[in-house]
Amino acid sequence: MNAKDWSRHVIKQSEIDKYLINGKDFIDETSISENLAKSANPDPALVHDILKKSLEIKLLSPQETAVLLNVKDKELWKEMKETALEVKKKVYDNRIVFFAPLYCSNLCVNSCRYCGFRCDNKEEKRHVLSTEEIKNETISVINEGHKRLIAVYGEHPLSDADYIADSMSTIYSVKCTTPSGNGFNNIRRVNVNAAPMCVEDLKKLWRAGLGTYQVFQETYHKGRYAELHPVDTVKGNYRWRLYAMHRAMDAGIDDVAIGALFGLYDWRFEVMGLVEHAHDLERQFGIGPHTISFPRMQPAPGSFISQNSPYLVNDDDFKKLVTVLRLAVPYTGLIVTAREHAELRREIIGYGCTQTDASTKIGIGAYSKQKKQEENIEKVQFLLGDQRSLDEVVRELAVDGYITSFCTAGYRCGRTGDKIMNLLESGTEGKFCKLNAVLTFREFLNDYASPETRIVGETLIEKELKEIEATSFFSEKQLLPTFLSYYHRLAAGERDLYI
Repeated sequence: MNAKDWSRHVIKQSEIDKYLINGKDFIDETSISENLAKSANPDPALVHDILKKSLEIKLLSPQETAVLLNVKDKELWKEMKETALEVKKKVYDNRIVFFAPLYCSNLCVNSCRYCGFRCDNKEEKRHVLSTEEIKNETISVINEGHKRLIAVYGEHPLSDADYIADSMSTIYSVKCTTPSGNGFNNIRRVNVNAAPMCVEDLKKLWRAGLGTYQVFQETYHKGRYAELHPVDTVKGNYRWRLYAMHRAMDAGIDDVAIGALFGLYDWRFEVMGLVEHAHDLERQFGIGPHTISFPRMQPAPGSFISQNSPYLVNDDDFKKLVTVLRLAVPYTGLIVTAREHAELRREIIGYGCTQTDASTKIGIGAYSKQKKQEENIEKVQFLLGDQRSLDEVVRELAVDGYITSFCTAGYRCGRTGDKIMNLLESGTEGKFCKLNAVLTFREFLNDYASPETRIVGETLIEKELKEIEATSFFSEKQLLPTFLSYYHRLAAGERDLYI
């Protein structure tokens, strides 16, 4: 079946209609605009009340989110950032989860005007990784020290659900002896960023060991969405994409990730759209998004709009949207990627973000060939702002007091879906994550850290151990003896122990 014929069979209208309420989707543009308009110049007392609710780890209403988006007073913004940090510490402690993206294909049937992968971009060199190439890419990622990976795919019959499931199995099969010679390292969790699919195809990914399923709406504004995504393409169907996460839930995938590409439309509207999305997932399934991403549009080869959109987001506004998202959806992980320059990433990790990538290569086949962005420009979707190694970023964050986590324990212990939501809201999950972060950080320091990073890391890990031993929760729940036993076993050479 050629790509055009294949595209005609992708969308299942019945798998859109079942989620609509009286024929309407959950993005009411009039309501969003009215909430933003009527919340202008908010009363500081109201802002303080909203911040208190966020500290209780409660999802803010769209109206409350609109109030925060309208704050202009610098002192209030300072309070909001301080509260965002409190929220982050309460839910996630001081850990930063690391992952690496692996681009497996850049063939695409769509023609998004801002994307280097779009099918009418003749400058793009197309390729779908073979099984052997995926193995080689995975080896290179593992040898940086990574244990989490997000696999990325274009929408095309050659990278359909069967290909994705097979590639995931390939990734999971790769094991590499650690540089220290202590056991082996492998990718313990494969997340997927791919096009929206029907429930039947999503079940294939679930059976293949899918971690988190990630789909970005790009823009929640329907008119702007139509401008950017031609109507005769799969992606031109706004609602097929809007309900991708709902179908994933019905397929058994209880870990979903949403996002918007900031720079396509007004950033305040997009924040409101993300919050509305979280509300509808909670309303229909009782589970909000596990993570939210907010990539800013970066220059893409062959795309005029990627550098000339009237809605490009400056650094100050970017900091504000991260702050509001942390407060509005306090239980969710926030992902900042290597699209952003190093200084900005470092700052917003300080008050909002909980996950990031490093040693990132977005060219097809770029990890194993050790290709830098500028050497692989014809095979990338967009340009990166930070190309530092994992070791460098880990060391910088350790200096700032953040412990690197490669933890995948919660997923393997069944702490997902509604279970993890309850644990996140109560602050309990963060305590389990602290223990497992230390265990995986111990592995990294032993196996992959440079001498400079090891010095900084050892100081930090000693501080973490003292905090853990002094925290009554771990003693009361009888977790401390097991943790200390695992820690010493890892230090002696064992691998992949978790609580």
